[in-house]
Amino acid sequence: MTGPFEGHNIARFTLATLAVVMLGACAGLPTPGDAVSNAPAATAAPSQWQAPLPHGGQLTDLARWWQQFDDPLLTQLIDAAQAVSPTLASAQSRIAQARAARVSAAAALGPTLNANASAVRGRQDLSLPLGNTTSAGLQAAWEVDLFGANAAARDAAQARLAGAEASWHDARVSVAAEVAGAYVSLRACEAQLVQTQIDANSRADTARLTELAAKAGLQATASVALARASAAQGRNLLTQQRALCDLGVKSLVALTGVAEPALRSQLAPASARLPQPAQIVVASIPADVLAQRPDLFSAAREVLAASADLSQSQAQRYPRIVLNGAIGAARFSSAADTLDGPVWSLGPVSVVMPLFDGGARRANVEAARARYVEAGVIYASRLRVAVREVEEALVALHSTAARGSDALVATEGFAASYRAADERFKSGLASLFELEDARRSAVQAQSALIELQRERVVAWISLYRALGGGWIADAQGAAVTATRN
Repeated sequence: MTGPFEGHNIARFTLATLAVVMLGACAGLPTPGDAVSNAPAATAAPSQWQAPLPHGGQLTDLARWWQQFDDPLLTQLIDAAQAVSPTLASAQSRIAQARAARVSAAAALGPTLNANASAVRGRQDLSLPLGNTTSAGLQAAWEVDLFGANAAARDAAQARLAGAEASWHDARVSVAAEVAGAYVSLRACEAQLVQTQIDANSRADTARLTELAAKAGLQATASVALARASAAQGRNLLTQQRALCDLGVKSLVALTGVAEPALRSQLAPASARLPQPAQIVVASIPADVLAQRPDLFSAAREVLAASADLSQSQAQRYPRIVLNGAIGAARFSSAADTLDGPVWSLGPVSVVMPLFDGGARRANVEAARARYVEAGVIYASRLRVAVREVEEALVALHSTAARGSDALVATEGFAASYRAADERFKSGLASLFELEDARRSAVQAQSALIELQRERVVAWISLYRALGGGWIADAQGAAVTATRN
C-alpha cells in the first residue's frame, strides 16, 4: 500500500514519462503567431497607389473629422443615429458574447474547485450501527494542458474578442458615413429645389407675358401653347423635386430616430446649404493606410482564431491528463458512539488516451483546416476590396476637382446666355423657342453644378470610410467605454 507522498511521486513520474514520449508530437502543432502572413491565399498590400492623392489638405484626425465640417447639425445626427443603430447594438452584443467566451476558455487553463455537503442516515456498513453520517469539503480538478489544446482555445477566443471590438468600430464608421451621405443628398436636393422653384417661377412669368402678347396680336397661338406647356412642365418638376426632398427627410428620420417635426425644424436654418468637410491627407504607402481599417483588423483576427482552432483540434488527438483531489471533514454519530475528523484524497490521476473514435477527431482537424483556409481567402478578398475602395475614392476626388472649374464656367455662361435671351424675348427680338432652349441649358448646367458639389462631398465621405474612419486613434477608449455601459 502506498502512502500519500509515494502516490504523489507516481503521479509526477507519469506526467514526466508522457511528456517525454509525446513531446515530438506536441512540437508539430501549429501556433497562431504568424497565422495572417502564412494564411492560404493571403496577399500583401500594393507598394503604391495608382490614383492621384489629394493635395492641399491639412493632416486630419479622422476620429474627429465630423466635428471639422462646417455643419454642427451633421455631427448631432450622426450621434443620434449611432445611439439607435441596430447594427451597433448587434456589434455590442457580439463583443459581450466574445468576452464571455474568452473568460470561459481562459478558465479551462486553471483548476476547478467545488464545495459539497451531504447528510445520510442509515447503516452503510455491516460493522457500523445505525447512525447519521455528515460531511462537507472541497473537490478540485485540473487538466494538465500538456499539448496546448486549452491554450489554443483561449487564444482563439481572445482573437475573436479583438475582432468583435474592431467590428464595432467598423459599424460606427459605416453608420456615420451612411447618415452623412443621406444628409448631403438631402441638402443637395434642397439646393436643386431652390433652382427648380426659380425655374418654375420664370416659366410661369414667361407664360403670362406670352398670353398678354398674344392678346395684343404680338405672339402666335402656337407660342402661347408652348409657354403654357413649359410652365406646366416647370410645376411638374417642382412637385417631383419637393417629393424627393420629403423622402430624404424621412430617410434621415429612420436613420436617426429623431421625430420628423423636430428634424425639419433643425434642418430649416441651413436649408439648401451643402456641408463642406476638412480635407484628408492620405499616406503614400498603402500598407500604412490599410492598417487603420477595422474590417481588415477583424478579418486578420479571424485568421488567428482559425489557426488557434486548428491547433486545438490537433491537440485533442493526443492524451489528456486530469488531476483530482479532495479535502473536507466528516462526522458519524450513532447511539453508541460519535466519530469525526478530516478526510482527504489525492487523485486519481486520470490519463485519457484516444484509441478509436471512428475518425471523428481527424475529421475535426480537417474541418478546422478548411476554416483556416477560408479565413485566409476572406482576409485576402477584404484586402483587395479595401484597396479598391481607397482607389475609387481617390479617383472620385480627382475627377470632381478637375471638373469643378469647367462646371462653374458652364453654369455662368449658360446663365448669362439665358438672361440675354430673356431680354431679347421681352423686347420682341427673340422667339420663345430660343428662350426655352437657353432656359433648358441654364437649368441643366446649374443642376449639374449642384450634383458635382454633392459628388465631391460624398467622395470625401467615401475616402473617410475607406481609410477606416480613424479607428486606430479611437480604438483605445471608445470601444471599452461603449461596450461596458
